[in-house]
Amino acid sequence: MPSNAGTTRLVIVESPAKAKTISGYLGPGYVVEASFGHVRDLPRNAADVPAKYKGEPWARLGVDVDNGFHALYVVSPDRRQQISKLVKLAKEVDEIFLATDEDREGEAIAWHLVETLKPKVPVKRMVFHEITKPAIQAAVANPREIDRDLVDAQEARRILDRLYGYEVSPVLWKKVMPKLSAGRVQSVATRIVVERERQRMAFRTAEYWDILATLAVAKPGEGPRTFNATLVALNGDRIATGKDFEPTTGRVRAGAGVVHLDEGGARGLAARLADRPFTVTRVEEKPYRRRPYAPFITSTLQQEAARKLRFSSQQTMRTAQRLYENGYITYMRTDSVNLSETAITAARRQIVELYGERSVPPEPRRYTGKVKNAQEAHEAIRPAGDNFRTPGDVAKELSGEEFRLYELIWRRTIASQMTDAVGSSVSVRIRAVSSAQEEADFGATGKTITDPGFLRAYVESSDDENAEAEDAERRLPTLVKDQPLTADELAAQGHHTQPPSRYTEASLVKALEELGIGRPSTYASIMQTIQDRGYVVKRGQAMIPSFLAFAVIGLMERHYPRLIDYDFTASMENELDEIAGGDHAAVDFLTSFYFGSTNGTGDQAIAHAGGLKKLVTENLSEIDARSVNSIPLFTDDEGREVVVRVGRYGPYLQRELPGGEQVTPSGEGEEGGPQGDRAPIPEGLAPDELTPEKVHELFLGGGGERKLGDDPSTGEPILLKSGRFGPYVASGERKSSLLRSQSPDSLTLDQALQLLSLPRLVGVAPDGVEVFANNGRYGPYVKRGEEFRSLESEDKMFTVTLDEALALLAAPKTRGRRVAAPPLREMGADPLTEKPLVIKDGRFGPYVTDGEFNASLRRGQTPEELTLEQASEMLAEKRAKGPAPKKKAAKKAAPAKKTTAAKKTTAAAKKTTAAAKKTTAAKKAPAKKAAPKKATSSSNE
Repeated sequence: MPSNAGTTRLVIVESPAKAKTISGYLGPGYVVEASFGHVRDLPRNAADVPAKYKGEPWARLGVDVDNGFHALYVVSPDRRQQISKLVKLAKEVDEIFLATDEDREGEAIAWHLVETLKPKVPVKRMVFHEITKPAIQAAVANPREIDRDLVDAQEARRILDRLYGYEVSPVLWKKVMPKLSAGRVQSVATRIVVERERQRMAFRTAEYWDILATLAVAKPGEGPRTFNATLVALNGDRIATGKDFEPTTGRVRAGAGVVHLDEGGARGLAARLADRPFTVTRVEEKPYRRRPYAPFITSTLQQEAARKLRFSSQQTMRTAQRLYENGYITYMRTDSVNLSETAITAARRQIVELYGERSVPPEPRRYTGKVKNAQEAHEAIRPAGDNFRTPGDVAKELSGEEFRLYELIWRRTIASQMTDAVGSSVSVRIRAVSSAQEEADFGATGKTITDPGFLRAYVESSDDENAEAEDAERRLPTLVKDQPLTADELAAQGHHTQPPSRYTEASLVKALEELGIGRPSTYASIMQTIQDRGYVVKRGQAMIPSFLAFAVIGLMERHYPRLIDYDFTASMENELDEIAGGDHAAVDFLTSFYFGSTNGTGDQAIAHAGGLKKLVTENLSEIDARSVNSIPLFTDDEGREVVVRVGRYGPYLQRELPGGEQVTPSGEGEEGGPQGDRAPIPEGLAPDELTPEKVHELFLGGGGERKLGDDPSTGEPILLKSGRFGPYVASGERKSSLLRSQSPDSLTLDQALQLLSLPRLVGVAPDGVEVFANNGRYGPYVKRGEEFRSLESEDKMFTVTLDEALALLAAPKTRGRRVAAPPLREMGADPLTEKPLVIKDGRFGPYVTDGEFNASLRRGQTPEELTLEQASEMLAEKRAKGPAPKKKAAKKAAPAKKTTAAKKTTAAAKKTTAAAKKTTAAKKAPAKKAAPKKATSSSNE
């Protein structure tokens, strides 16, 4: 698309990939450059604060709360080079187009670019929801001004999160543990996960039984000859199912009016029904109809990608970002289910081509969103363009995960414009009278799909992996009332009630969306943040809260309940929406939240407890750290209270000794207060797995000693103990940690004796040097003098022969500097420095490097998923901090011969000097004060 004759335009987008795609759609006279995301932000730490503001009392916040919440913005260190490039380009062009994303974040980036570049030429805002040639040309032809209401809403959100994080996080440092963080949305998300785990911990299972009958028709017509039916009633009373039991007691709910069958009752009834006639008492047939699902929005895309593709929220959004920037899908951060007329036409045309005329309804389908507090509207997520490309059309152009996500989006979009799935459903009741004259009613249901409609293209998955797929059929024989049946088999079957399922990333996003908390642009970062902070760990797809999360949420619930209240958090989202719509002033909103004064506008609930500032300062002294870091479990059979303590070295169990007897604190955990015997909690053990039986086992193999037997060679007892670094065995002066493959619960005396034999003398080498096998920090090894070699397994320590050990020791080392491991992945050139980036495997896990700076991959990132932009940003942050200071090598004095007397004099002088240093240090120690801590995160949402 040519520009006006002689006119040069600078188009600024966020990412290099987006710039590359857009530049291909614009003609000569256009320069397309990337900003690499946000160019300015609030200071991350004290070092970022400009010198002239360092003395200001509000500098640590980066927000002048006493002067209209004026924000102090600084250019990110890793963006300075790019900003210089943009400033230079801005001076060489006649016009600037800001083509950042069409949402609050994109609007804010556009505004920050204007504030930073200070251009002297006209600036226009171009927006689009897909990166196709027609969309880009239309955006250039129809620019607009920057929407200050959207900018104000994003700025208010950023300041709100900074105030929340920087004021509440220090409370957690003082009362729970250093380096923790609180956030307006992350804390609420953590609370949701913790509350679900509490429900699981309080859950008591119940057993119930019923009978499964395999019934047969005498003269089969249509359908199968046999079918299954389940006992549903006995003598007119309903048979108890899982929903009839109280989750916290395992008892039948009061007033349920059901028959609770146990194993004996079910088996006895089945025996009494054997060889008895069965008769159909009722047949109800109804039409079945299922409408298609709405097109994807951000949250439903994350949910379905998690269910079908096992993608994390971050992985889904990273992949969708690439698809969007390369022109394959529309903008992926949206809460609108709307499709444009162009998209509807494209979908209907493609449905006719692929599935035929009958698969398209007479009128186009239009969807209405159900998202609470929906943000400014975009189109739903769909394939880009006026003619959708099928998965087959793009298969060779996309990577594996890109292709799978594109196909998911394409299928959902196509299905949303197809006909309903129709068929019929049948409900049947059958009765038999037992030999004891008991009336037993059985039920069966069937479903037949006569026209699958949209199900040809797409079937939605469920969070319940045992749920029946919507396109599944259950066929029954053709049955009529009073028809006789015979029972081929009657099987009593037992069931157990199940605790509520843990949240997955998909279901947690759904819960936040339903509560009106968070926005499409924040869901993925929230999922990642609560895992990075150590509040939640993933086991498969399940999200399990740590005991640290229990302590943090317990503190917030007791002392700052309003800050993690679901309705209150959603009301703040409402306020931000009103600011975006120009209906509310950002300053009034922030004032009411921070100081508690609403100034006559806004939601009065915001002015809680006098505002955030008063809340966190006045209530601090009321918070008892020991109480906060204690999570009660139960009282054991001996009347001892069992609690989980969150200590410096991780969570551990503690119980009060019998009779209330106390022991001296061991130094682990919270200082002061009564201490009972302790046991460590194994890493990876979920809170709901700390049952009384498991706790008893941990105390046997944990803080409470357990005698395994006596050493036959010394007669000394061999004890199983637990220390700070895990379980170990001890006998006299000998100690040895358990191997990774061993469990305290199953450790035998023979295994303990093996452990205490380490280090094991394998033999003596020909030169007279002893060879040992032992277990170390990095696993099992053999040693001869100063030479070490790793063993392939822990068992090998006890079986390796001298010849095998000598052969290992004679071979060259396979680790360290001698043999360099190949990189895990070559990524290409860094967009900022043009240096080649590679991912390597290091001692502490994978890291990305440009040869000069290294950056470890964050929790949840994998070498395969890391994008070039992410790697560049990680290294830019390292580069901004500068190289780590090198330790100065100690100067070695020239060796000199000393007489014995001289040696004694030197030793005495050393002792005197050391004593003098200790005395000086002791005198200085009381005057030393801890440096004030700073929040480490730039965003606490």
